[in-house]
Amino acid sequence: MCETKTKDNVFVQVGVAVQYRVVSDKSYDAYYRLANPRGQIESYVFDVVRSTVPKMDLDDAFESKDTIAEAVLNQLKDVMDDYGYEIHECLVTDLSPDSKVKASMNEINASKRLKEAATHKAEADKVRLIKGAEADAEAKYLSGVGVARQRKAIAQGLQTSVEEFAGEISGTTPKDVMDILLLTQYFDVLHTVGANSLILEHDPQVVGALQNQLRMSGAGSNKKR
Repeated sequence: MCETKTKDNVFVQVGVAVQYRVVSDKSYDAYYRLANPRGQIESYVFDVVRSTVPKMDLDDAFESKDTIAEAVLNQLKDVMDDYGYEIHECLVTDLSPDSKVKASMNEINASKRLKEAATHKAEADKVRLIKGAEADAEAKYLSGVGVARQRKAIAQGLQTSVEEFAGEISGTTPKDVMDILLLTQYFDVLHTVGANSLILEHDPQVVGALQNQLRMSGAGSNKKR
């Protein structure tokens, strides 16, 4: 393991594995020229790692393990060949920052995920509120259209009833027909209210009062015109 630091001043432990063998034609050099080939290879590996990793940020170092391994391999091939050793492969097996740095990185990632989740939730709430408001507005619009059509149908029905009644019975005036219809509507209301088990004061003069109010309203409307 080789300890070094990155460009953003984070100390890391870098593990490198080297596969090598003695070249049969250079066995003499391999045996007599180096007393400790393992230590020599380790020194070159540490030198390359400590000159390569400090050029990278921590995130880049994690993404560039192959680059580090390739730099080590190229350096060792040229040097160790003179000593009778052939370097087959170099691998970066571990790149580990301090435990506190790991914890900080995990917290940063967790905060980022929480922020994204909160953003998505807020967007979903926004869409739900907008769609709910649109649905409520559409429902109210359709309800208003339905009420308007109902009132229009009632008015047309009353007009038709008045015309048919006045045409079939001679001597009747539209006022007489309206009085009868008003009285019928009044009894229908009493029947509906009575079905709900409510006790209300009933006075036949109420119908006459309603007739007078309607007549006065009609007269007032005509004067304004």
